Amino acid sequence: MSPVIIAPSVLAADFGRFCEEARAVQEAGAEWLHLDVMDGVFVPNISFGPDTVRAFRCGTRATLDVHLMIARPDEFVSRFADAGADRITVHAESSPHVHRTVTAIRSLGKKAGVALNPATHEDVLGYLLDEVDLVLVMSVNPGFGGQKFIPMALEKIRRVKALIGKRPIHLQVDGGVTRENAASIIEAGATVLVAGSAVFENGKAAYKENIAGLRGHAARAKPATEVGDNLVLSSTSRSSTKHDRT
Repeated sequence: MSPVIIAPSVLAADFGRFCEEARAVQEAGAEWLHLDVMDGVFVPNISFGPDTVRAFRCGTRATLDVHLMIARPDEFVSRFADAGADRITVHAESSPHVHRTVTAIRSLGKKAGVALNPATHEDVLGYLLDEVDLVLVMSVNPGFGGQKFIPMALEKIRRVKALIGKRPIHLQVDGGVTRENAASIIEAGATVLVAGSAVFENGKAAYKENIAGLRGHAARAKPATEVGDNLVLSSTSRSSTKHDRT
């Protein structure tokens, strides 16, 4: 099993010390930083925009994983790309032309992702999987940090993993990720864990231990053959090797 990627969600960081927080979690072992952009329209909250992404860019060499929870994402992807985003994920629900959005992201030289809210069926991925580098399964309803993991998300993660098959696409899970459920999420097929409170709680001195704890619990996940995950095992017949997006 490939090592899990830990992507701390900066919604739980100290907003007054962006660069310092970015450096601290990178030094603590985080490969990616997950930046949730919220506009108060698509979700009931407002967070930050391109200038804040630029501030994080100045503080870290880690991958900036920008998650756009916004309406009309087509109008903003170039601004976030210019600000230093490495990966840009948009919601399938946010635009009637999400295929055009993800192809635009890739045309800017960035990795493209598509996110699914808890009530969104994975069938919407059918005509997108050969155009994306990441699928994000929301395990909470988006808009606020600190929510509890929705248990039915595990089955959805398995189904999405089956659709992905052998395509080199990351499967990311965001919402309520903790040490206690990390192994189950990885067993279901996830490769990237977004975690806010589980990483940033107890201050900088605890970041390294928090990240290591998440990684350690995730490493306890059993291979799909051991958990009897027939959905994942049967996905090989639907695989594609069109792009190498590691």
